Amino acid sequence: MTFKELGLDEYIVKAVEELGFEKPSPIQEESIPLLITGDKDYVGLAQTGTGKTAAFGLPMIQQIDTNSKAIQGMILCPTRELCLQITNELKLYAKHTKGIKVVAVYGGASISDQIREIKSGVNIMVGTPGRTIDLMERRVLKFDEVKTVVLDEADEMLNMGFKEDITKIIEQTPPSKHTWLFSATMPKEVERIAKNYMTDPVRVTVGTKNSSAANIEHQYCAVAGRDQYDALRRFIDVAPGMYGIVFCRTRRETKEFADKLMADGYNADALHGDLSQAQRDSVMAKFRNRNLQVLIATDVAARGIDVDDLTHVFHVDLPDEIESYTHRSGRTARAGKSGRSIALVSPSKASRVRLVEKQIGGKMELIQVPTGKEICFQQLMSVIQNVKKVEINEKGLAPYIAQIHEEFADVSKEEIIERFVSLEFNRFIKDYEKARDLNIDMSTMRKGRDRGERGDRKRGDNTTRNTNRLFINIGKMDGFENKGQILGFICNQTGVDGNSIGKIDLFDSFAFIGVDDNVGNTLINSLNGRNIENRDIRIEFSKDKPKGERGERRDRGGDRGGYKGGGDRGGNRRERTSSRSSFKRERRS
Repeated sequence: MTFKELGLDEYIVKAVEELGFEKPSPIQEESIPLLITGDKDYVGLAQTGTGKTAAFGLPMIQQIDTNSKAIQGMILCPTRELCLQITNELKLYAKHTKGIKVVAVYGGASISDQIREIKSGVNIMVGTPGRTIDLMERRVLKFDEVKTVVLDEADEMLNMGFKEDITKIIEQTPPSKHTWLFSATMPKEVERIAKNYMTDPVRVTVGTKNSSAANIEHQYCAVAGRDQYDALRRFIDVAPGMYGIVFCRTRRETKEFADKLMADGYNADALHGDLSQAQRDSVMAKFRNRNLQVLIATDVAARGIDVDDLTHVFHVDLPDEIESYTHRSGRTARAGKSGRSIALVSPSKASRVRLVEKQIGGKMELIQVPTGKEICFQQLMSVIQNVKKVEINEKGLAPYIAQIHEEFADVSKEEIIERFVSLEFNRFIKDYEKARDLNIDMSTMRKGRDRGERGDRKRGDNTTRNTNRLFINIGKMDGFENKGQILGFICNQTGVDGNSIGKIDLFDSFAFIGVDDNVGNTLINSLNGRNIENRDIRIEFSKDKPKGERGERRDRGGDRGGYKGGGDRGGNRRERTSSRSSFKRERRS
């Protein structure tokens, strides 16, 4: 079908054709005819990069009464980048439709400019939940005439903790409005929103529910946490033309990987929540223009990245929220192209492979980290092919030809070739001629359930075997919400197998960890002095028993803590709590 056959008016069709779109994508073909009438609630499930913005944006534009300056369409999305992306696309779709005005409402930008634009009269508001509520409370945003509410990337908004914000916003809209929900996955929380705020919605699924795009190669390799950076470098080097995103779990890890890559000479940079909007825009501009080969990002920061030509997505371990894997891998293989999604899986996260396979409805292929010999061969072939493609500028070279031949008069053709190739190639020979094997034998990786997923349950025989106990000065206040998360952190940072770690007692500001005889010193040597949230980690053997809940409450007073080292962070407690509250407020916007 063509866009005109879907029922769109001539002005919208003209704008779409000028953008180079010839045929609607499957989600557009299914959604647009249903949504143009505007008389139904709607749930659309489709993967990232399948054209969901046009699927809801084109019908919304066609429904707008341009004689009214009130907000008639509202679109909520999880991040600033996605908010701006949707706004820019809607403006392009509406460029021949007179009177359509779209405003972007998001944190990190001037709120006074946004207020001024809203007061001048807008038809469609695209916003993040945090800034939308801020403007509601200032009585700037009024939704009395809203006809349609779109929840875009609904699963991700819920993952980011926006459930209460979404509820508060929807309750300010008229009961007569219709709600359109678009998502890549359909977890229970999204089902709950559909049940609570929608009336008998029409449901359309493009592809298999919760699955990923069919043209993505899903692969993983088994490597120790301490070797993940070296493994990543090898995958980048073995594919000279790669252009991709590396996903990390935390901002600290993101910055660490980016700093290492840049120090090693790669065109890389980081995208995370600590950057200002101007810094984020600068990084994204460089990445879109291919001045960066590799972007290292957290899940939240990467929402809204719209780049069609990515060849690779890397995962530094599989995400805590398995649904996030679908969003991550969907960054590649967009617009009908193919791509590779490669996970660097440490032993403690091995069983998550099965959870991802269940999520995507297919198998992940176990692959090996490239060897030095493979990398050198691929780089050599790349150098040769690049030389063969170079166009000779005979006119420009003419004044220098005689000198060139004179300089090479006593050098054979074979030696010239070898020297020229070596000029580009020697670095890889130096880096990889003695490269060790980074792969872990899968038979040694943990079988059965993954304690990274079920860390709060009893560990059976391990609790009796792991008799040595360590004290570590990190806990719930550092973002470790359960024992599984702190277990994953330790295994990733040290490369220690999770089988060697037993019972974990997790408190607000510290934890006790049971370990095997030969593991305690390894953890101490690996973790002592490392930095987390701008604070040094301290870990040591302990003979004390965990104080339990009552003792933990005593420890919050600082010097009165039962463990002699537990109060070392008491003086900074108020500052850290304030900082954490500030972070939560920032995340909302």
